[in-house]
Amino acid sequence: MPSPLDDKTRSIIKACVPALEAHGLAITTEMYRRLLANPDIRDLFNISHQKDGEQPKALALAVLAYARNIDTLGAMAGAVERIAEKHVGLNILPEHYPYVADALLGAIAHVLGDAATPEIMEAWGRAYWFLAEILIGREEQIYIAHAAAPGGWVGWRPFRVSRRVKESETVTSFELTPEDGKPVMRHVPGQYLSFRLDVPGHGSERRNYSISSAPGSRSYRISVRRIDNGVVSDWLHDSVQEGTVLQVSAPAGDFTLGSPAPAPIVFLSAGSGLTPFISMLGALDAGAAKGVRYIHTTRTPGTEAFGPYIRDLAAKGMLRADLFYSRATPQAAQAATGVTTHAGRMAQPWLAQAIDRAATCYVCGPDGFMRDTIATLKAAGVPESQIRFEFFGSAADAALVG
Repeated sequence: MPSPLDDKTRSIIKACVPALEAHGLAITTEMYRRLLANPDIRDLFNISHQKDGEQPKALALAVLAYARNIDTLGAMAGAVERIAEKHVGLNILPEHYPYVADALLGAIAHVLGDAATPEIMEAWGRAYWFLAEILIGREEQIYIAHAAAPGGWVGWRPFRVSRRVKESETVTSFELTPEDGKPVMRHVPGQYLSFRLDVPGHGSERRNYSISSAPGSRSYRISVRRIDNGVVSDWLHDSVQEGTVLQVSAPAGDFTLGSPAPAPIVFLSAGSGLTPFISMLGALDAGAAKGVRYIHTTRTPGTEAFGPYIRDLAAKGMLRADLFYSRATPQAAQAATGVTTHAGRMAQPWLAQAIDRAATCYVCGPDGFMRDTIATLKAAGVPESQIRFEFFGSAADAALVG
């Protein structure tokens, strides 16, 4: 654990909050420009998040949150854990941190100009390395745990696509089996896999996909939604067939069900946000599952992934489901025992009256969906400690960053 930051450093960092509010995005955009000029570092990033500006915006919000909480860093423990898990999935190593330090400090000096005094630059150098040492230490712990776990590994491991299944008009599942034939690390429901992919015409790409299968020792399954003009999702849907080999790192992520699972549970998802919940449902025994409420929004019945699975669980009394079709009116035949269908998006007033305030609520989907849903849950009286959510992309929404 690094030595605590001194009072002077913390005071300078807090005084920089107005400058970060005004220029934070310019700083992080410049920082990424510098980082991506280095091909060894460039390959660690999801380039699509650079093109749409999502990654610089997300980092700007994170740096601002760090400055605002510099006196009470315990408030950022959850964010630090999410970052460490993401770094492990992407195989970030201690030797990568100096590149980031140089890019960040250089960007601060470039954007702030004469306002970036030597005193300010020294304080930010101290603040960066304080946080970096915390992350490096936590990442080392996770790497050690992965290496020691039955079936675990560190680095990239080749997996062969052993099966692919079309789950809906937009979602395809890929079952992944290790090429070496050895067991895999048993994942915790809710975790994701990270991939190093060589996409023809685009080069090296990095992506994270939630595991949609129940925990096991032989294989994993991911379920990928085709995104309009999505470089990787198009390639996976169009070109990756049974027999294709993909490079995969060990399961990571802290958006997990936990053991024992809390009860009652509400799963709230939109689009492909359902994938970690499918894994969680597969891990619940019949007794635990009886307290589950499953609320999902999708465009049409044709885009509804895992519909037969959800209806089967509902018919067995293992959950109650509400399915919202944002662009279609459901037919009577689409309802089933334990399943209620609705036309249109999930309305927040409906959720406020339908929710069990004693439940632990898991939320996953696009940022806007999560922001509105979490705000509704809080307003309805669900304690913050009972609201858990997973990020899509880089979580570039201020309401979802501490």
